[in-house]
Amino acid sequence: MPGRGKHRRPKTSPLARGFVAAGTGGAAIALPLIGAAGAAHATGNSAPAATAEHTAAVARQAAAPQSVAAPKPPRTYTVVSGDYLSKIAEEQHVRGGWKKLYAENREVVGENPSLIHPGLKLALGTAAKTAAPTERPAQAPAKDERASRSADRTADAPKAAPAAPGVKAKVKVEAKAKVEAAAPAAAEAPSAKSKESFYSAPVAGGISTAYRTPGAMWSSGYHTGLDFIASVGTSVKSVGPGTVASAGWAGAYGNQVVIRHGDGTYSQYAHLSSLSVSAGQSVSGGQQIGLSGSTGNSTGPHLHFEIRTTPNYGSDIDPLAYLRQHGVRL
Repeated sequence: MPGRGKHRRPKTSPLARGFVAAGTGGAAIALPLIGAAGAAHATGNSAPAATAEHTAAVARQAAAPQSVAAPKPPRTYTVVSGDYLSKIAEEQHVRGGWKKLYAENREVVGENPSLIHPGLKLALGTAAKTAAPTERPAQAPAKDERASRSADRTADAPKAAPAAPGVKAKVKVEAKAKVEAAAPAAAEAPSAKSKESFYSAPVAGGISTAYRTPGAMWSSGYHTGLDFIASVGTSVKSVGPGTVASAGWAGAYGNQVVIRHGDGTYSQYAHLSSLSVSAGQSVSGGQQIGLSGSTGNSTGPHLHFEIRTTPNYGSDIDPLAYLRQHGVRL
């Protein structure tokens, strides 16, 4: 039995205390309980909504077309007075030099790469990039088709009977003898041909003023070169292979080109209307280096041509004798 005067105090549940407090002290405890329940309810409902919104955003992003960087506009260059293709290619850093520049603008320039005029617009490095992808696929099927036809013919062709060892050896010896006999003749042919093709007259016209012609109109008292008949725009060619020593304005000579040849001599081409080469460029015999004109101290259109022992004025030698020594007949 429990002891007298001691009563065990009954425990009340937290829920009951909450209700009691709500009844006596107002809603101080009941309201937090309701708020917590509401918060729990709100939290439980907001999670699915956020997930759905995120999913929709991801779906919209996946469906949107991927942005593609706009292609760079092609570079162009407008020709100005005094320009020529090799000069433009060097200044504009065109890979492949003037030949690549000409190949990409052949339809605009025309058949003669030296006939460019002020105002002409040239594309710089665009034609090759667009043409390359279209050419490669076109060639691949043809190659596969040829390989297929070759394989079919090989499969259908009857196999030749193996030759006797003695016959094989005899055929090889005869073939080797034919190749060795033909080799000297083949080696001599290019050298003989090169001597003919490497040197030529600078223009097709005749000579109007001979070398060493005396006269007060020349500062040296005589003509230091040959004057060739050439109207404005006539193609001027290098008389032989060499390297361009200088190309540009030269005072009384106007626009000129000076080329150093393998034998140590220099050829000069003066009074040009335009230039097709630049300093340091290698040229071959017969290659166009510019167009004739009447720039500098000139009485009319013609080509002034000199052969020198140095690149400078005053070291002239007989140009007619030089050309004849190299097989050029004038």
